Amino acid sequence: MAATVIDGKAFAAKVRGQVAEHVARLKAEHGITPGLAVVLVGEDPASQVYVRNKGKQTVEVGMNSIEHKLEATTSQDDLLALIAKLNADPSVHGILCQLPVPDHIDGDTIINAIDPAKDVDGFHISNVGLLGTGQDAMVPCTPLGCLMMLRDHHGSLSGMNAVVIGRSNIVGKPMANLLLGDSCTVTIAHSRTADLPAVVRGADIVVAAVGRPQMVPGDWIKPGATVIDVGINRIDKPEGGTRLVGDVDYDSCAEVAGAITPVPGGVGPMTIACLLANTVTACCRANGLDAPQGLTA
Repeated sequence: MAATVIDGKAFAAKVRGQVAEHVARLKAEHGITPGLAVVLVGEDPASQVYVRNKGKQTVEVGMNSIEHKLEATTSQDDLLALIAKLNADPSVHGILCQLPVPDHIDGDTIINAIDPAKDVDGFHISNVGLLGTGQDAMVPCTPLGCLMMLRDHHGSLSGMNAVVIGRSNIVGKPMANLLLGDSCTVTIAHSRTADLPAVVRGADIVVAAVGRPQMVPGDWIKPGATVIDVGINRIDKPEGGTRLVGDVDYDSCAEVAGAITPVPGGVGPMTIACLLANTVTACCRANGLDAPQGLTA
């Protein structure tokens, strides 16, 4: 069996196209331009690249991009003051503070200072609670991207057995809640799970989000299952240098699975695409308009 490759890069381009259409409609029909504010504290190289990509893609879909780059020595109080200012600015519909922040700043305090309605990362405790109770929430971008790809591939997910490997607040737990919302039977597996291979073999859908390179081999996968690989790990190549791999062993899993996301080019591109989708959703809700269909959970 040769698995169908779920092309996240192509799907993300499709989502960005849908976002651009909604942005154009908001401008033409309501005179509103969605605005996304990104706050970066310090000079973490990976964060700088990510913020630059966010800003570029925000502008490409027709939205306003507002970037605040602060020194690593910025105090927590000054950062909170900036967030309060952005919360009060009606032209800003989405706010995110790029993590990690410097050690002298408490990340949870910063996240929970953001207006939940503008929390396009979906990390605010209010959004976590709304998602967990099946209400309208801003949903974390990576799990939302995974759900979109699963829906696109399968149509209905109702009645399917899903195993989420990983219990992080950013991916594992919200992913499980989203799958429950689509009527899957969901198991959250982790490092203490007894007989993890047997648990995974029972799944129609496997979402791997543990941060351990190539942890899941092909003989853990039920024939025909769909494998969503959230992991992004850098490993050494025998000939020197490094390469990116996921949390599943792609080659062996692709021989058994019905469909699989590659790394790179699978889940990764969907994260920023869903950030843009969340910003449009937040803008619509702020203006009493219906959220765009197909771009929300």
